Amino acid sequence: MAKSEYVVTCLAGDGIGPEITDATRGVLDTLTSNSDFSIKYQDALIGGAAIDAANDPFPQETYDLCVGGDSVLLACIGGYKWDSNPRDMRPETGLLKMRSSMNLFANLRPAKAIPQLMDTSTLKPEVLEGTDVMVVRELTGDVYFGQPKGIDVIDGERVGYNNMIYKESEIRRIAKVAFEVASKRKKKICSVDKANVLDVSQLWRDVVHEENKNYPDVEVSDMYVDNAAMQLIRAPTQFDVILTGNIFGDILSDEASMLVGSLGMLPSASISGDGPGVFEPCHGSAPDIAGEDKANPLAMILSAAMMLKYDLDRPAEAQLLEDAVEATLEAGWRTGDIMQEGGKPVGCKEMGQKVSEELAKLMKK
Repeated sequence: MAKSEYVVTCLAGDGIGPEITDATRGVLDTLTSNSDFSIKYQDALIGGAAIDAANDPFPQETYDLCVGGDSVLLACIGGYKWDSNPRDMRPETGLLKMRSSMNLFANLRPAKAIPQLMDTSTLKPEVLEGTDVMVVRELTGDVYFGQPKGIDVIDGERVGYNNMIYKESEIRRIAKVAFEVASKRKKKICSVDKANVLDVSQLWRDVVHEENKNYPDVEVSDMYVDNAAMQLIRAPTQFDVILTGNIFGDILSDEASMLVGSLGMLPSASISGDGPGVFEPCHGSAPDIAGEDKANPLAMILSAAMMLKYDLDRPAEAQLLEDAVEATLEAGWRTGDIMQEGGKPVGCKEMGQKVSEELAKLMKK
């Protein structure tokens, strides 16, 4: 429900996180200064920064702030510094803990070809043109969360194992999200699984088709994950909504980044059924360029647009942010990861300022 004031928890995280967070908040400040609502920010720790400060990758205090607000903006987590830590003290463990404890079961990752960036992709422009895909990924089940898991010594040698598992209820609730999303788009879902060899995928397929009976206007097709990985690059325009499980969605959504030329352009939304969502760029923390003002903040700015649309009930303002990003690209401004011949180079901070300038122009119209 739209309100006059929102509370947003900001998790700057690690690496380039603080830089892209500052750029994004600057754009949101431009938006709210010319709108009928305000955003109050509360900062909290996650990932490596939380490990260093609180010896916990997702502290209780951070959880309390997240669930107590209207939405969460997350930048990125991780870095070489913590890679050799025990599993429970790695930044990624904090991310999984957040998803599980906040019931963030649905991840939405749009991949839309941007006309101004066609030649930054390794794919041919004629293949990319018209691509507009939404990956709906289940986020709190599958092999990442399944039990039992571990590394044991069996018959004198180490054995590592994880459990790929889904309950019918988990499949049904993510299927409902995908059907709702598809109903507002082209009414097409491609459900991706590996039902030819995995029992868990056969259950996935069965439940998706059962749920389809409640959405008779939505067309459902099935595709094995290996074929989907190939088809996404060969002919991406055949897809509208891709519905898939956690591990397959993790891989396919990163592959989809090539459709827009850079992970620096790919936003995402992780939503729950009964609380605030988490909105974050799909890229990592890029510790090799942290603090050098080289990061691309556009994916986080576009993630803020998704926050406005899905959590804050401000679809018109979300569209303004998307239009401002497009206008900035149309004007030729480029960070290093999306640089093209004739592009005008800017750093992270200035890119945020350029988006703010274009946003201000749009809001005066």
